[in-house]
Amino acid sequence: MKSIEEVLKEKLGEKNLEKLMQIKNQNLYEFVADYVEICDPESVYVSNGTEEDLEYIRKKAVENHEEAYLKITGHTIHFDAYGDQGRDKANTKILIEKGEELDKSIVTGDRETHLIEVHEILKGIMKGRELFVCFYTLGPENSIFSIPCVQLTDSAYVAHSENILYRQGYDEFLRQGEKARFFKFIHSEGELDERFVSKNLDKRRIYIDLKNETVYSVNTQYGGNTIGLKKLAMRLAIDRCSKEGWLTEHMLVMGVHGPNGRVTYFTGAFPSMCGKTSTAMLEGESIVGDDIAYLRNKNDLTFAVNVEKGMFGIIQGVNSKDDPIQWKALHTPNEIIFSNILVLEDGSVHWIGKDGEVPDRGCNHSGEWLKGKLDSKGKEIPPSHPNARFTLSLDKLDNIDSKLNDPEGVPVGGVIYGGRDSDTWVPVCESFNWEHGIVTKGASIESETTAATLGKEGVREFNPMSNLDFLPIPIGKYIEVNLNFGKKLSKTPLIFGVNYFFKDKDGKFLNEKNDKKVWLKWMELRVHNEVGALKTPIGFIPKYEDLQKLFKQILKKDYFYEDYVKQFTIRVPENLAKNERVISIYTSIKATPQLLFDVLEREKQRLIEAKEKFGEYISPDKFPEV
Repeated sequence: MKSIEEVLKEKLGEKNLEKLMQIKNQNLYEFVADYVEICDPESVYVSNGTEEDLEYIRKKAVENHEEAYLKITGHTIHFDAYGDQGRDKANTKILIEKGEELDKSIVTGDRETHLIEVHEILKGIMKGRELFVCFYTLGPENSIFSIPCVQLTDSAYVAHSENILYRQGYDEFLRQGEKARFFKFIHSEGELDERFVSKNLDKRRIYIDLKNETVYSVNTQYGGNTIGLKKLAMRLAIDRCSKEGWLTEHMLVMGVHGPNGRVTYFTGAFPSMCGKTSTAMLEGESIVGDDIAYLRNKNDLTFAVNVEKGMFGIIQGVNSKDDPIQWKALHTPNEIIFSNILVLEDGSVHWIGKDGEVPDRGCNHSGEWLKGKLDSKGKEIPPSHPNARFTLSLDKLDNIDSKLNDPEGVPVGGVIYGGRDSDTWVPVCESFNWEHGIVTKGASIESETTAATLGKEGVREFNPMSNLDFLPIPIGKYIEVNLNFGKKLSKTPLIFGVNYFFKDKDGKFLNEKNDKKVWLKWMELRVHNEVGALKTPIGFIPKYEDLQKLFKQILKKDYFYEDYVKQFTIRVPENLAKNERVISIYTSIKATPQLLFDVLEREKQRLIEAKEKFGEYISPDKFPEV
């Protein structure tokens, strides 16, 4: 059997070997050598994050036909295989030891069996190809938030994507040396067909080994399955932080601009299609991150960072009117990878919801495309896939916050939880305290499905902290970690629930699209105790006169009292029904903290008492000011 040194010398060559050996970490050498030997690439390219190395990977992505140049300088297109354009939930598994058990909602696999299987698939899978070894850091460099990562992949597209999305980590590895506790990622796109897309989708596997903090991804190109540092690394981080007392959350981080130039930072968790991106991208505010955040206790206060430096954004519906900041970036010469959208003969592009008429023909993820083209099941193929994406560095956006890469992170003044809820949650409500907020706002998130996206309207999907899909630990333990985090703080961030989808009894939305600008400004003022509130059974709601003033200042329009009453009437029957649903769900979840049930029971009693005093539907003017 060859030694580590022999394996590395044979495949890396002098220059690449020297780059690797600059990092003083024996575990790293062993990891790279093991998978070089297993995957058997023709050669290995080690990237240390210099512009020369980044450019090499950009060019390779085009040379290898994984990307192609578009009309605008710096823009490229990537297509995934038909059937490989979304996360493979069935084959994404948390590997656990015999005797371990997680909640039924978490897809798991026997660690020993699945590691044998994936290593069999990986054996010789990179023959004739080049393996890229890339170094990144989750969170800013040289920070208590930093987690160094190493990615092995035979896909220049994956390496290129991660170079846009993540901070280079070679210097972090140099800095940490033998002390580095790094996440490890192995990816191969597998055998490719004539369109240079993954061919063996039946052998697509995405396995997360918590014990060795390693992610395996094979026979897939779609970013959600292959860009390991995103949701796959999120599972590793949730597992690690649950043992260390900090938080990994599926949250935006943004700066809300208050009076006299003040910026107050908020994190926010929203399930898909509930307003997360539109909140993070609001004009007049600044974005730190749109997807994943680490939160830590520093000097008994909460600080947060964006784990990433870029965005892997859904492009469907992006247009010049509703998304001016993204629209401008997507039409400017930048480094952008588009995936699974329509490409026209002249190199211009189109996607579902883009300004202008839908072109008659082009090329998309299904190959040559014409209007009315049907798939094998007789279903019409749209010009772009509904999950089509763009990969963009956040610093290309006009609203980027100056603290994006601050190693100290940003101080968190407020935490926002939002869902799609037609009949229960008022548009904005502040919790009484940290425990009340975590339980009744975060752990109680439900999101109603929409007919347009999921085929069946109005089904309430339970999604605590908008993180259910990404938990590698029991739900009860995850709730407990969040509750315990607040106990160690001298001052906790305020917690708010928001709902942009509240409707009247006739099914008409009670919020307009831009009203969220006002809710954010009110929350910012509450953080600094500069406006009062009304105390209701479910938390603190705004006073009419404060919102009237903010609507005039922010949206330049009148805000009528009758609209306020409709929006902030507390619907007791609906809130009690939700309370019962949530209690029922957690009763079936093992190891749920008793505190959660206590908080929900107290809220239930407050609602019953209010109902006895004021009736089932209570106007905000019935509640006392605080």
